[in-house]
Amino acid sequence: MEEQDLTGEIETLKKKLAEEQGKLSDADLILSCQKIEPITQVNIKVRKVLKGHQGKVLCMSWSQDKRHLVSTSHDGKLLVWDAFTTNKEHAISMATTWVMACAYSPSGQFVACGGLDNKCSIYPLLEEEPVTKKRLVGTHTSYLACCQFNTSDHQVLTGSGDSTCVLWDVESGQMIQSFHGHAGDVQALDLSPSESGRVFVSAGCDRAANVWDMRSGQCVQLFDSHESDVNSVRFYPSGDAFVTGSDDASCRLFDLRTDREVAVYKKESVLFGCNAVDFSLSGRLLFAGYSDYVLNVWDVLKAKRVAMLYGHENRVSCLRVVPDGTALAGFKDSAA
Repeated sequence: MEEQDLTGEIETLKKKLAEEQGKLSDADLILSCQKIEPITQVNIKVRKVLKGHQGKVLCMSWSQDKRHLVSTSHDGKLLVWDAFTTNKEHAISMATTWVMACAYSPSGQFVACGGLDNKCSIYPLLEEEPVTKKRLVGTHTSYLACCQFNTSDHQVLTGSGDSTCVLWDVESGQMIQSFHGHAGDVQALDLSPSESGRVFVSAGCDRAANVWDMRSGQCVQLFDSHESDVNSVRFYPSGDAFVTGSDDASCRLFDLRTDREVAVYKKESVLFGCNAVDFSLSGRLLFAGYSDYVLNVWDVLKAKRVAMLYGHENRVSCLRVVPDGTALAGFKDSAA
């Protein structure tokens, strides 16, 4: 059978699957929430500005202590900040100037990072000289785009431009499980907030978001309704759904229980791609950073934009809500 015929058959099967899923859908999120009071005002103010990077910030991660955060930049630096005082507690020079991934460990004692060096490195922050105690955990065949610790400091999950995700043992540096299924670069991943730590979602340049079983290494669900690269993905606080942000200027909410897209967040006036997404602690608000320097705030239940946050001088490439939901940090223009 010719490749063209196979492609056509796949598209036909996708349409049939979508039709069957539609038959099982007994409600619409937006219609179901019509009687819920809309959000009329969002009061978010700039409290601190963290300045210190000499290049565009590429990634950030909050510590579980709700006070410290780590950021990486095009200047080849990894900085650990005290968000209360704006002081830099660590400044670590990387082997590459493109450090695109970083993550705090659950204990707050380690940070993981990597980029165009294709490697995931772990730095112990309690050491006086973290660089001398650096531990190489794993190596991909292309750039490291994202990383996140599992439920403990002992395992770290990475996503790469080689189209794979890999779960590594931090102590031995050995691969525990690899995840194959993307047809393009993996750009983002997020672990389910459930305590089991058995499910994660990844997204990338194949316009798809894949949900994985970490025990079997299998993709158990796939969502591919975006029209361009997917740059960011984040689980809903309950773990029953996740949101994606894409270069097609939209964010989309997918429900794992119904196996379908349940909401789209976009406006005709929003013309630029979405680079970063995260939820408020309650899950009612969706924060999304775009390439037009704006951070849009969406009402998740109404699919309406309720606020626009300005202040950056370049595209918003990464943002994260602090674990207790009291603050939001967004980076790109060498400052937060």
